[in-house]
Amino acid sequence: MRRHLGFTLIEVLVALALMALLGLMGWRGLETLLRTREVTQSRIDSVAMVQVSLGQWRADLNAQMAIPGLLGDNSIDWNGSVMRILRRSSIPMADGSDAGMQVVAWTLREGHWRRWQSPAMRHRTAIEQAWTQAALWGQNPSTDLLQQEVTLMPITGWQLFYFRDNAWTNPLSSAVTLNTSQLLKSPDAVELVLQLNATDKLTLDWVRAAFNPNRP
Repeated sequence: MRRHLGFTLIEVLVALALMALLGLMGWRGLETLLRTREVTQSRIDSVAMVQVSLGQWRADLNAQMAIPGLLGDNSIDWNGSVMRILRRSSIPMADGSDAGMQVVAWTLREGHWRRWQSPAMRHRTAIEQAWTQAALWGQNPSTDLLQQEVTLMPITGWQLFYFRDNAWTNPLSSAVTLNTSQLLKSPDAVELVLQLNATDKLTLDWVRAAFNPNRP
């Protein structure tokens, strides 16, 4: 009598067990791969947000401009929590003409660095009003003012230092050593220190393009 070739029940069970084990190993490998991808993407997004935030900060300072007889002839103001900057608008009018000036402000709120921006303006009265609104936004923002802000990178604290008359000073304590004319003078350089977490800090120095340390 001819024997019928085939698999025994034990062989089938062993094969199924091996296939199940390989499937489980493959699923764990895929899960690890996906988790690694999520962590990597989160890291990339965090680095991109830092670059965008610092790039915008530098762009605001590069475009800042004081107007004689307006805002005390100064274009930068720091009160310890809010940084206000009067800058030239980067977006021209529809006809290609200069859009004028903008007031921007920076502050720390709810664990994030935030930026506020006014519409483009051409009249002194509008600029003065926007300057006041920027201060209000940093202290007790209304719903309308919050609509003009952008949430940027997470930080836990920040500090600023000014370089004026060939010396680094704290903007809030410089009144002790500087006279009124020096206080109204925009800084030649600004050092930004961001506290990222309990241990890590990030420092960025901005220098005015026209600054010459050798001038009298």
